[in-house]
Amino acid sequence: MQPETTVVVLYEEAGEATLNVKNTDAGPALLHSVVENVPEDQAPLLIVTPPITRVEAGDTQLVRFIGTSTEPLKTQRLKRVSFEGIPQARAAGAATIGITLRQNLPLILHPRGLPWHHTPWELLVWRRAGEQLTVHNDSAYVVRLAPDVRLLPQGVPATLPRAYLLPGETLTAKADGPMAGSVTVEIQPATVYGFSVDSYQAPITQGEG
Repeated sequence: MQPETTVVVLYEEAGEATLNVKNTDAGPALLHSVVENVPEDQAPLLIVTPPITRVEAGDTQLVRFIGTSTEPLKTQRLKRVSFEGIPQARAAGAATIGITLRQNLPLILHPRGLPWHHTPWELLVWRRAGEQLTVHNDSAYVVRLAPDVRLLPQGVPATLPRAYLLPGETLTAKADGPMAGSVTVEIQPATVYGFSVDSYQAPITQGEG
């Protein structure tokens, strides 16, 4: 099952988003679509329809994501959606094994009235206190970036615990060397659609804050 894009964006004012999923297999299959919560945000904010449907070989199925939140969104919210193709059962007695393949994509819910920001990683604030480096996302945007970063000018590698920051979050990086003298952090950000862009360097503020 092949989605037409690498991410789903649901705009609050639209109330729903749609996505085409194509069955690229040689035979019919059941398309099982599921909304998954990220560990940091378990709120049920949307439903998917149809949750399961038969898709013929080469056909495309339109999947809808419908917002269900009763409260206005204040920030972007992150969910994930999975699409699993379940092959049709083979003839009785046939010695075959069915293999299911799952596609898993991020889904971003975008609040009504929030301007779109194409480089939200520029809004992150990096702070160092002693040998601890933290990154703060005080913005209303979900920020995606590679977990591996570098502290400059020494080039000390450091690692974040995951590849995204939700609005209001703070993450702590684990460095593979001393941080003394580090004044800049080099990151590899990703666009909303997950595409890598040029590396970005951000200043490191000294001290807690």
